[in-house]
Amino acid sequence: MKRSEHTIPDTSVLSAWRKSTYSGDSGGNCLEVNDAARPSHIPVRDSKNPTGPAIVFSAPAWQAFVGAVGGIGH
Repeated sequence: MKRSEHTIPDTSVLSAWRKSTYSGDSGGNCLEVNDAARPSHIPVRDSKNPTGPAIVFSAPAWQAFVGAVGGIGH
């Protein structure tokens, strides 16, 4: 696959972004995920840059990432 197939240059074209429930209200370093549009492809972006690019993960890769970081600090 070409690199352009793994990114979305302007994420403002998508709605339904959400932050992790672990994110605080202080702004901080947060990721937003859009898992409502296409369950097979999960775009992820920096919450501080809502019109910037998103990296697109396959659903299995995103699930593996969430599973791996879910146990950190617990």
